[in-house]
Amino acid sequence: QGHLVESGGDSVQAGGSLRLSCAASEDTYSSTCITWFRQAPGKEREAVASIYTGLKSAYYADSVKGRFTISQGQNMVYLQMNNLKLEDTAMYYCAARRKFAPCGLVNSRLRGPADFSDWGQGTQVTVSS
Repeated sequence: QGHLVESGGDSVQAGGSLRLSCAASEDTYSSTCITWFRQAPGKEREAVASIYTGLKSAYYADSVKGRFTISQGQNMVYLQMNNLKLEDTAMYYCAARRKFAPCGLVNSRLRGPADFSDWGQGTQVTVSS
């Protein structure tokens, strides 16, 4: 299994920005669907953005389109979050599928947690008014 480590979570005021980082082991990183999930207290874990490394194909949940941008670097996947809202408060996780597994939308939605085998420990994002 790979190894994923998230960082960058913080407390920020509504309207502010944060960039989350997900460091992946070299074995995990290449030709892999990596997705940022979030989970707020009492809610299910939801996917917010996915990227297929190498191809750089990116996909977003409707709730974050136009505000969040997923990108990649050297063994890194980033989530730039702009115009943060109170409802963005959650623990954010990055997760990876097995190598070469598809990354695209299913029935117009991002793939859910069950499709991902490797998970980081999470980083907390808190948005206040």
